Amino acid sequence: MFERLEELEKRFHEIEEEMARPESIANMEVYKKLARERTETKEVVDIYKVWKKSKEEGEKIAEMVQAETDEDLKALAREEAVVLEKEQEDLESELREKLLKKHETSSKSTFLEIRAGTGGGEAALFARDLLTMYVKYAEKMKWKAELMEASTSDLGGLKEAIMVFESRDAYNMLRYESGVHRVQRVPLTEAQGRIHTSTVTVAVLPEPEELELTISPDEMRIDVFRSSGPGGQHVNTTDSAVRITHLPTGLVVTCQDEKSQHKNKAKAIRVLRARLKEKMEAEKEQEISDERRKQVGTGDRSERIRTYNFPQGRVTDHRVGLTLYKLQDILNGELDGLITPITAHFQSESLKKG
Repeated sequence: MFERLEELEKRFHEIEEEMARPESIANMEVYKKLARERTETKEVVDIYKVWKKSKEEGEKIAEMVQAETDEDLKALAREEAVVLEKEQEDLESELREKLLKKHETSSKSTFLEIRAGTGGGEAALFARDLLTMYVKYAEKMKWKAELMEASTSDLGGLKEAIMVFESRDAYNMLRYESGVHRVQRVPLTEAQGRIHTSTVTVAVLPEPEELELTISPDEMRIDVFRSSGPGGQHVNTTDSAVRITHLPTGLVVTCQDEKSQHKNKAKAIRVLRARLKEKMEAEKEQEISDERRKQVGTGDRSERIRTYNFPQGRVTDHRVGLTLYKLQDILNGELDGLITPITAHFQSESLKKG
């Protein structure tokens, strides 16, 4: 933690130097961004400076206790040492809290992407169940939710769905839901009563602020076509569906939920910006540390994170070894019993990693 605090103090001085440069003052967007970062960093750095001063005083008093021969003065010094030690403990606790908040991502909107994985029709049916679970959780949290895009299967499941939650709390509450979710149950179409295993992937992406990420029109290829529903029937007779390809990265986003081409294009660009930001951050994390990326779970959906076992009525999160026999409650949106301990675990890991 203290290595991280030293880095923040160093960064604070760098920011002040950057803000004083003529080129920063001339560029209002850059200056505002630096000013915002300075405000956020100063709050932690100020507390850290007080902690360092208290620690220095404590070390001086410890030396005084060792050197002092007068017992009365030595007793007074010991009392002062106890007061300073308590002060340092309180400051350390406050610093941990501030650092954890800095690990949080502030975003007014969060995208939740769900895709059926292995298991065919059963995977698509479970993808629908997961979407319902998260929508119910959003209702409980009083988040505004909107379906951005959905592709249904023949049995009424979901091949793919994209939701957007309008809340600054949503990303930090849901960020560790990203990964492979495995279901074990007997499909309705299974005559022999055998348990099948299927998977669904979940991705949780914060929507970038405008200043964080801009995409040049030259970097996008936009194709329009007719929206279609399950089985290929046409939803309408106009070219309202939109497919956007980000040429530098090859990322593709399709949106056909709205009847308006303009609305579909606006939605697709929002999703593209979020996916592009995630890709950039995942690449940055890869460069810094493979191990840290694995710990915080950014974008790595190659391993299962959770199993939903219907015959036993249990849900197991494999990352923290947590098992709850409340499967139906969880599918009804009661996710606090999972989200709270998992978030606490990864916050602790984040502090260790700095």
